[in-house]
Amino acid sequence: MAHGFLQSFDPNITVCSSGTEASGRLNAKAVEVMKEAGIDISHHTSDSVEKYLNQEWDYVITVCGGANEACPAFLGKVKHRLHIGFDDPSHAKGSDQFIRSEFIRVRDEIKKGFYQFYLKNIKIPLP
Repeated sequence: MAHGFLQSFDPNITVCSSGTEASGRLNAKAVEVMKEAGIDISHHTSDSVEKYLNQEWDYVITVCGGANEACPAFLGKVKHRLHIGFDDPSHAKGSDQFIRSEFIRVRDEIKKGFYQFYLKNIKIPLP
């Protein structure tokens, strides 16, 4: 979801996402709630963080609680490594309605958090 929002703020930036427990496919509920927010992430993949370890990055950002601790060291050049943490809605337990509400809550928190990050760190102000 963070990848989808960040890319939507500026289609000219390169955004890649990966996980420490990548499954190869996205969570269907995440795809659904993002589509409701006007962003299609259905073409994204769930890639292992190993794919990106030796590359250069302006930012490496972890988003889920355990990812900050579990993220391996990036051997490539990383200008900034930070954590913008959110609950992982895929761990929510309860009724379908409650789980859906957790995906929506986290989606909205991610949008707000990454928009603030984008404005502060990436967006180039107009002259």
